[in-house]
Amino acid sequence: MYRTHNNGELRISDIDKHVKLCGWVQKSRHLGGMTFIDLRDRFGITQLAFNENINSQLWEEARKINREWVIEIEGTVKERSSKNSKINTGDIEIEVNKLNVLNKSKTPPFTIEDESDGGEELRMKYRFLDLRRDPLQKNLVLRSRLGMEIRNYLQKNKFLEIETPYLIKSTPEGARDFVVPSRMNPSEFYALPQSPQTFKQLLMVSGYDRYFQIVKCFRDEDLRSDRQPEFTQIDCEMAFVNQQDVINTFEGLIKYLFEKEKNIYFKEDFPKITYEEAIKRFGSDKPDMRFGMEFHYIKDLTLGYDFKVFDEAKTVIAICAKGASTFSRKKIDELTNWVKIPQIGAKGLIYVKCNEDGTFKSSVDKFFDQKCLSKWANNCQAEKGDLLLVLSGNKSSTQKQMNELRLRLGKDLGLYKEGDYQPVWVIDFPLFEKDEESGKFHAMHHPFTSPKKEDVTLLSSAPEKVRANAYDLAINGVELGGGSIRIHDRNLQEKVFTCLGFSENEASSQFGFLLNAFDYGAPPHGGIAFGFDRLCALMSNQDNIRDFIAFPKNNAGRDTMIDAPSELDEEQKKELGINVVGKI
Repeated sequence: MYRTHNNGELRISDIDKHVKLCGWVQKSRHLGGMTFIDLRDRFGITQLAFNENINSQLWEEARKINREWVIEIEGTVKERSSKNSKINTGDIEIEVNKLNVLNKSKTPPFTIEDESDGGEELRMKYRFLDLRRDPLQKNLVLRSRLGMEIRNYLQKNKFLEIETPYLIKSTPEGARDFVVPSRMNPSEFYALPQSPQTFKQLLMVSGYDRYFQIVKCFRDEDLRSDRQPEFTQIDCEMAFVNQQDVINTFEGLIKYLFEKEKNIYFKEDFPKITYEEAIKRFGSDKPDMRFGMEFHYIKDLTLGYDFKVFDEAKTVIAICAKGASTFSRKKIDELTNWVKIPQIGAKGLIYVKCNEDGTFKSSVDKFFDQKCLSKWANNCQAEKGDLLLVLSGNKSSTQKQMNELRLRLGKDLGLYKEGDYQPVWVIDFPLFEKDEESGKFHAMHHPFTSPKKEDVTLLSSAPEKVRANAYDLAINGVELGGGSIRIHDRNLQEKVFTCLGFSENEASSQFGFLLNAFDYGAPPHGGIAFGFDRLCALMSNQDNIRDFIAFPKNNAGRDTMIDAPSELDEEQKKELGINVVGKI
């Protein structure tokens, strides 16, 4: 037996016990005739004590040990004279009487501490070392714990966990597919699933009634803090349900997880707002509801003053930042420059300060008098000490830009607290979105989303007005999950494919298996998928999902630890029938 206890387990009640411990050396301290070593495993840290006066040979051996060496020890639990309240084992130490070095370590390329001195790329290259750090270990422990609780809840609600294939047919579902060549079928390719969407629908046709899977999904798209090329979904489907049935079931799941993990109880139903309302009020289909600062449309109040920026704009939107009239010119210039960065894309930012004396100071005083600015303030319910910030342009772009500014101000002004969670269901999405360049329609969610019954007749006459029987759950501005009631009728599915520009042959070639299944008694069904990585990050009040994935990719989609992706050797390419003509 290598060990009798782990390094987070021993307490003052264990005094005088003889124990065996193993782990990694976190650090050592040499104080005269005493040497102290902090021994670490994933459960915690235990202090080891070596006394020259008790065993000089053992003390000499301990002085040679360096960081990250793997050692085993035997000794007796003693009460510490200088206690450490920051760790669970801080009341005790081990008086070591036997030491064995299991493995030596090179000097790590960065310090393995909570706050490391290693840069991001260096830590990604040595991910196996980075994973030894306590913050990442806590993240993966949380992930494991949540996975267990998800399974517990869904099992109690009669869901079956069923695996679906990873090697599937390439179908248009929004993002680009990762493809896999088939050696046994030359010149043909599998695709890795963007989601198990069609398979979980087929399981409903097969009569399994309630399905779930905590499953890997793959999408070849540009990366950001909440996006990885391979990510994990909590994927679920139910038969014989309507929209409210699905919402009730999975609102229950989220409430259950918050109770178990955060000891947070949501007593009321999560609020619902329509997509149209969310965009109008917040400029986002995943609005952060922890603070107000809603949009005010003031185009009508800006006309007739010869200010071309507003006169030529399709829309003028203002928000009121309460108590922010004290912002310095430097701060406002900083915000102005920020909204101009390519990721935001605004051309400029107008401000109006509501002074304590009832007057107004703005960046457009040359064009708009005090009476006009007063009307703006009244429209925005602004008071003395508030700050109005105004953007203009085409409606859609300006709403998106103002959403980003609103979120930035919410953070800068401290309008929400860590640990405050405000969920909201967004419903009644458009079924389609139109590509401005090509004029073609694309599915807002995916091609299998059912239109609302009252809008079905619009499919042939005004598809842009058709609302989807779809729903997303957002918490604190994070799109945590989304789903819909699916189409289960072949004729309706074919009409939707027609709106999306599929010919009859294309629809049959891409989705014939699903259409054929609908001919054999498909039940009404619907479901939802949650981003498991996002859920973990949200529960920990963190932004980057990468810290909750054991071996993630960097921003270029590379695993620098194992150097992937990499080129194939000539024999492999020949066997697969692949001829690489050059880099694109």
